[in-house]
Amino acid sequence: MHVHGYLWTGEKTAFDKESIRRPPPLSAPTATSPDEVQQRYREAVAEWKTTDVPPIETALWLLKPARLVRGTWDEPKEAADWLRQQLAEHAPRFASQHDQDTTRLAVLTTSAAERLALGGDVSLGFYLRGSLFLSVALATCSPSRAEPELPCPVGRAR
Repeated sequence: MHVHGYLWTGEKTAFDKESIRRPPPLSAPTATSPDEVQQRYREAVAEWKTTDVPPIETALWLLKPARLVRGTWDEPKEAADWLRQQLAEHAPRFASQHDQDTTRLAVLTTSAAERLALGGDVSLGFYLRGSLFLSVALATCSPSRAEPELPCPVGRAR
């Protein structure tokens, strides 16, 4: 097993657009399907592989292009250290004072290392000042415990 890291900062309205956060259905709608179903399918097909907006489920990051991987680690502790660095870097921009608390961020990092060691994924989100949102995710791979059939986007850490 290894872990891939993902980072996204963007408008909260983009994060809230569920149609671009879900992969397209396995089968296309029929010609008699309602217009909104056909539109959702067209959007999903067009946007899923190109958008860097976080998927609705953490494990689905593995279906996204490899260019979105921010790091790959063989050890959960190394992945959690990257998470700690991202949280420390972005904490001054967190909208909530509670989210900026260094003790709380340390607990989140420790918890992430423990979860990753058990083969789980980690996904954290924070409102930033203004209308921005930060998503930081760590997805286990080879295999993913949540979705073992998903392919790995890139190999192990170099």
